[in-house]
Amino acid sequence: MYSRVMKLVDSEEGSVFLWGARQTGKSTLLRTLFPDAHFYDLLKSDLYKQLSQRPALLREELELTAKDSDLVIIDEVQKIPELLDEVHWLIENKHLRFILCGSSARKLKRCGTNLLGGRAIRNVLFPLVSAEIPDFDLIKAINNGMLPPFYPLANAQKRLQSYVGDYLKEEIYAEALTRNLNNFSRFLEIAALTDGEMINYQNIASDCGVSAPTVKEYFNILYDTLLAYSIPAYTKAKKRRLIQTPKCYLFDIGVVNCLTGRKSLRPGSIDFGHALEHLIIQEIIAYLEYYGCEQKLSYWRTTSGYEVDALLGDAETAIEIKSCEEVQSRHLHGLKAFKEEHLEARLIIVSLDARPRLFNGVEVWPAQRFLQQLWAGKIAK
Repeated sequence: MYSRVMKLVDSEEGSVFLWGARQTGKSTLLRTLFPDAHFYDLLKSDLYKQLSQRPALLREELELTAKDSDLVIIDEVQKIPELLDEVHWLIENKHLRFILCGSSARKLKRCGTNLLGGRAIRNVLFPLVSAEIPDFDLIKAINNGMLPPFYPLANAQKRLQSYVGDYLKEEIYAEALTRNLNNFSRFLEIAALTDGEMINYQNIASDCGVSAPTVKEYFNILYDTLLAYSIPAYTKAKKRRLIQTPKCYLFDIGVVNCLTGRKSLRPGSIDFGHALEHLIIQEIIAYLEYYGCEQKLSYWRTTSGYEVDALLGDAETAIEIKSCEEVQSRHLHGLKAFKEEHLEARLIIVSLDARPRLFNGVEVWPAQRFLQQLWAGKIAK
């Protein structure tokens, strides 16, 4: 059992949505944090059938069994959008608190469903983060990813293949998010191959055999189902001209490995370097969301090729990620170019160095020590 960073403290004062990709541990978290809540699990076929045929049953039951300000959890709420009208009534008239949990709000939005008009705060549960894992193993995380069922396995590849297949069948096909599952499946493989790169809709469309607008809609499906995140480019140019195209990262490095066929990643390979960058970005995204940080994440790239992997806030902190065992001057070109235009910026390079050090004005942090600093609140704010 992992002790998760998220505690859903907002549910003490009102209702909340809890979204997260499949297998991130939403149901386990809710049952651990709120063992006494009224719990409706819509994965149970009999309950799903009853409530889908007559959503009013929810109101009728809770009017009798729930007391003022009781907590009610509805898991997989997106499966029956009509329940939200009943939830709305119960919030207003019975003063109940709800945690509405699911893998995506996309179906609810498409149906024009009542999303409670700001009465429920949005929360997102990510895969595990390093701070939640005793004796965190960087190599294991880079190979298996951070989804709770797969991180501890000796070999997670087959399990991850099944996970991706279930995602396509249950999340995409069953919810009718796209008409052509074969095209979307091909797109998902291409998206994994271009993970962490600037998005070029036309090139991806050519590889997939579909139109650029279709590819753009496919990316929106990934974002809405929380299977990917868009990282914007930093666009406040001073001297150098900047690229303004966003990047896309899939939500878990293990899923990327599965889709691209990468196995047994070890330091020294190009694939390991890409995976390390992804893992660090993945943890920064989770930290910023969990702690509601004012600083936003972006990246910086000039038209001449200088690049910094991650920026926090308005150019306050610049982070470069390298999988080398000893940072040298040649690894600092992007950060130094950035510093020329942003004199007050804090410069950090994350690497596989054995120990932290200050090198030519740049903080060098071993990857695991950097993650400890991140979750101790010493990187982002």
